[in-house]
Amino acid sequence: MTDPVLQVVPLGFQWPTIDPFLFCVHHDDAFPAGDGALGPAADLAGRDLGQDFSSLDGWSMYHGQHVPGFPQHPHRGFETVTIVRTGVIDHSDSLGAAARFGGGDVQWLTAGGGIVHSEMFPLLNDDEPNPTELFQIWMNLPASDKMVEPHFAMLWNSDIPRHVVTDDAGRTTTVTVVAGELAGLVPPPPPPHSWASRPDTDVAIWLLRLDEGATWDLPPAAGADTVRTLYVFEGSSLDIGGHVVDAPSGVVVACNEPVAITGGPGGVECLVLQGRPIAEPVEQYGPFVMNTRAEIQQAFEDYRRTGFGGWPWPTDDPNHGADRGRFARHADGSVDEIPETFVGADAR
Repeated sequence: MTDPVLQVVPLGFQWPTIDPFLFCVHHDDAFPAGDGALGPAADLAGRDLGQDFSSLDGWSMYHGQHVPGFPQHPHRGFETVTIVRTGVIDHSDSLGAAARFGGGDVQWLTAGGGIVHSEMFPLLNDDEPNPTELFQIWMNLPASDKMVEPHFAMLWNSDIPRHVVTDDAGRTTTVTVVAGELAGLVPPPPPPHSWASRPDTDVAIWLLRLDEGATWDLPPAAGADTVRTLYVFEGSSLDIGGHVVDAPSGVVVACNEPVAITGGPGGVECLVLQGRPIAEPVEQYGPFVMNTRAEIQQAFEDYRRTGFGGWPWPTDDPNHGADRGRFARHADGSVDEIPETFVGADAR
């Protein structure tokens, strides 16, 4: 067997990614109790409001002024996949779609030719902390799909399959299957123009949790040119085919044959991003990802001219109130109402 570990890199705020992925960030904020108006009951002095990535006291306001989060901003030419493990996100966009989701839910947004959206983190609990943990992953679109109609989709926690393996000693490996079939488990479909929706792109997004000493074989990928990266983000370490990799690290792993992985002391958690590269030129400037500099310039011109459909909300940072449960209102007017409570829930 060849050495399965091809590259190991340390993880900072933005994690290095490989085509077809563009960007990955792990937000893990120990937000305090809320102030009754969905903001933090805390002194905001010393924070650069509107641009607060300080992690002061274990949390940031990001671009929020009162409610933490990311007020309206545009995207073109790629997709965002937002996996929420703990906490709440309020989504609003230029299609008129809106959602409140959290505790294991996933939002998948194809920006395509252009969309404007906001992602706010309302602090719903006034009598206890509001921990919020999520991944946001950017995945590229091929040139043929960069200008498709934008598409908003929700993958609800209860619909996302888990592959659970327990050995004779009671040590468990759990794989949350966000994208990419695994062991006969098929997750909800990605948006129709996603790179992940094509049958030959071998895209997988999995979250792994291994107890201490639990061993599981990563299955081989389908494509010869598929690239697989493991992000060891929580816990002590992961043994990958005999290599012990300490957290936090990103590991590019050979995927032409099964690879045994074993959880280190106290257990470990990993994010897996896998896919066949799009292998096209990438030109990125801020919120736009195209193939050429001229297309980036056109994106700015189009956004200035059209606002990508305009912003139908009364504020740049809308939220869905203190009492709203988990829901999604889609661009076609259809509404998902999810009855399970999730405020304060932990899907880790």
